[in-house]
Amino acid sequence: MSEQVRHVLTLQCPEGAGIVHAVTGFLVQHGRTIVELKQYDDMSAERLFMRVDFAGEDAPGLLQMLRTDFQAVADQWQMDWQLRERGQKTKVLIMVSKFEHCLNDLLFRMHSGDLPIEVVAVASNHPDHRSLVEWYGIGFHHIPISKETKPQAEAALLELIEDTGAELVVLARYMQVLSDHLATELTGKTINIHHSFLPSFKGAKPYHQAWERGVKTVGATAHYVNSELDEGPIIAQQVVDVDHTYTPADLVAAGRDSECKALSNAVRWHCEGRVFLYGNRTVVLR
Repeated sequence: MSEQVRHVLTLQCPEGAGIVHAVTGFLVQHGRTIVELKQYDDMSAERLFMRVDFAGEDAPGLLQMLRTDFQAVADQWQMDWQLRERGQKTKVLIMVSKFEHCLNDLLFRMHSGDLPIEVVAVASNHPDHRSLVEWYGIGFHHIPISKETKPQAEAALLELIEDTGAELVVLARYMQVLSDHLATELTGKTINIHHSFLPSFKGAKPYHQAWERGVKTVGATAHYVNSELDEGPIIAQQVVDVDHTYTPADLVAAGRDSECKALSNAVRWHCEGRVFLYGNRTVVLR
């Protein structure tokens, strides 16, 4: 018996009767078995979102053959689609400043196999985390940045992305505002973690601001980056219950946990093809 192989098809397109039938019929005709199918019809936008995980016997050139044959279906229904092998690791560039908790969490999850990613490089505007990154055998790139050197620093970051073949950039508490040019270049392939439910408690010491307001929950928001500061499409949010006994230091600790969880969820869902961008919103087929 031939080896079984899994693939994931993701698509979005205008609504229409017969789309699901067309996709599932194509898979049946090609001897594929559907393992998981999730879809969402946005009735207000008249748009369909679908993710299909399917299996079947392997064969030489199978992926390219499926892509070529599916193009006719995609053209008929005006689909924006992707087809890739399930479990294929996404090449990730992590950017970080001085707070290391999200960086450490992502590196550990990659090393343990919990996330389907390959961290191809880590870039930072500070040298602090070189030893941690290099312990994992990953290249660390110190790219200092100031108001005067920002254009050169961002050019170096774009060059690093190209050189490493990074498919996703993760801002793991990278405390620099990206220029409109860089944010536009990275639209749809850059995830940021924000230390609150947007847009609450912006600026310095957000957890101290939360403590002063006597909040009863703290949380974090992972979102795609766009040219609007911290206003990109939201992918994942995490909440932690707190109360009046929490000191600012306790809130910081609780916040770190929520940041790590929200960011790792967002990275996982993106890399598994579960996140669909549509305007300033996302559809996440979990």
